[in-house]
Amino acid sequence: MEAIEKHKSPEQSRKTSLPVPAPVYRALGKLGEDLNRARRRRKLTQQEVAKRIGASLNTVKRLESGDLKVPLHFLARMLFLFGELDRLGTLLDSGQDEIGLTLMDDRLPQRVRPSKKRENAF
Repeated sequence: MEAIEKHKSPEQSRKTSLPVPAPVYRALGKLGEDLNRARRRRKLTQQEVAKRIGASLNTVKRLESGDLKVPLHFLARMLFLFGELDRLGTLLDSGQDEIGLTLMDDRLPQRVRPSKKRENAF
């Protein structure tokens, strides 16, 4: 029988988690502001958005304030509601990942040699 790992309590998790870098807070704050602006442009109340995405009013408020503990699926639902879900799929598109592509290019061999053919391989 496999051992079951014990889940950490929220307090234990907070003690062992890494500090959140300031740029992350800034990015989430801007995202929250953008969500707030998008909602208001569509003339929706926070309560209407909450109902339509299956969240509480508090969750929508937390999303719009940039709270980093809001589950990601609520962001996805809100983007879907606003007709912007496709933007989530392009956040880190592997074809547009300049750093990742550069790292891959750095590992490319200088030359590729033809493979040796084995006689009687089959």
